[in-house]
Amino acid sequence: QVKLVESGGGSVQAGGSLRLSCAASGPTYSSRYCMAWFRQAPGKEREEVATISADGRTSYADSVKGRFTISQDNAKSTLYLHMNVLKPEDTAIYYCAAYRLCGLSRPSYWGRGTLVTISS
Repeated sequence: QVKLVESGGGSVQAGGSLRLSCAASGPTYSSRYCMAWFRQAPGKEREEVATISADGRTSYADSVKGRFTISQDNAKSTLYLHMNVLKPEDTAIYYCAAYRLCGLSRPSYWGRGTLVTISS
């Protein structure tokens, strides 16, 4: 089993920054997993925000390109999401997720989420 625990959410004003963290642990966790951040805004579908492969390749949703950066520290088994120039539409619950293999249609593991609220 794999445990993913997010932290770093909070309330900030538009234009501000936040850094989310996700600590991964568990007997079956592997640093070879593809990791991702998703978010779900009130009344909307959950969407994939950013992904990072084991060798560091990244991809982003168009809505966050140039503002968000995904990174990972394999030594600490921690995933990060650096969010800059935040907008009210970034308000959502942010979830950390792990894919056993990159390219799978859905993650194998999910965290419980951390709330990000951006005020105008």
